[in-house]
Amino acid sequence: MKFQQIQPYPSLQSFIERIFVLECEGKLPINDLKLIVPNACVKLVFPFKNSITADFNGSTFFSKEGKVTLIGFSDLPSVVDIGEDEPSGNITVEFSPLGAYRFFNLRFSEIKNTIYLLEDVLGKECRQLEDRLEQTKTVEERLKLIQDFLLRTFIFNEPDTVYEYCVQRLIQDKGRTLISDLEHSTGYSSRWLNAKFNDNIGTSAKNLSSIIRFQQYYQAVNSNREAFFFEREFYHYYYDQSHFIKDIKRFTGFAPKQLLQKSNDYDRFFYKG
Repeated sequence: MKFQQIQPYPSLQSFIERIFVLECEGKLPINDLKLIVPNACVKLVFPFKNSITADFNGSTFFSKEGKVTLIGFSDLPSVVDIGEDEPSGNITVEFSPLGAYRFFNLRFSEIKNTIYLLEDVLGKECRQLEDRLEQTKTVEERLKLIQDFLLRTFIFNEPDTVYEYCVQRLIQDKGRTLISDLEHSTGYSSRWLNAKFNDNIGTSAKNLSSIIRFQQYYQAVNSNREAFFFEREFYHYYYDQSHFIKDIKRFTGFAPKQLLQKSNDYDRFFYKG
């Protein structure tokens, strides 16, 4: 498995969490969980070789070779694999919680926990992009085409300053900011703020906070599995131990100790420190 992380254009860096290219020689090992957990990022995926399957929310979704797919905000774990047992490659753009609404004019609550062909969202504009990507032979040229496309769409979308302020507060406080704190600091009601969050990312402020907190633990464990033995260090993100375990099970499908015993090299690969 070859993983290459790409630096986004400077003007996009605040709104794109990361861009990476992932290439594999074939299907993933049978004994690997192949588990992808929620990370609060809307994603754009372009498989330039082979296809990708994803099982989550009771359905199987496909990212087909040569087609750009848009993956909505997810608060459920998913299981992924390569379509055919042969070499594969894909480019993935993960938008930060600040970012996706600046690129796509849609209500993100409508694509939560689902995968769409980008063509179904953008129509002709996406088909033109896919045609150019198909004609391009190198990964470097494809990366440039995708970033140029995103830059064009980004320029025409105005910022929502209240929403961005709230998301920045949640990220800076690692998911521990209360919605009442956001009400007090912005002067807007929780109902109004949650409507903003549902439109701009696809979920409530509280749910986004839960995933940001969960990621503090999950990334630490995947960077250093011994961190699990210091799990009490993560309890201050939660009301109590029960709350901690409940969230881990919700976002992974396993209790913390069960998760540690599983082989999940595919997802862990992204968090090597």
